[in-house]
Amino acid sequence: MNYKDYIEIRPDKRFGKPCLKGTRISVYDVLNWLANGMTKAEIMEDFEEISEEMINACLAFAADKDHAMILSS
Repeated sequence: MNYKDYIEIRPDKRFGKPCLKGTRISVYDVLNWLANGMTKAEIMEDFEEISEEMINACLAFAADKDHAMILSS
């Protein structure tokens, strides 16, 4: 998955935090909801602008960042 299709980082949006394109919802928000037990279906029900692909992009983004940290240490 190419998460760059779904995630953007803009200095004028949420202080430059990675967000889902076309929204003000940050990757952190989505990951936090998942970590607190929300299912993908519940997230998509609460936020109709979010698709399953967007949620998967957040997971891929986090995995990529974690992998990059491991390689740089």
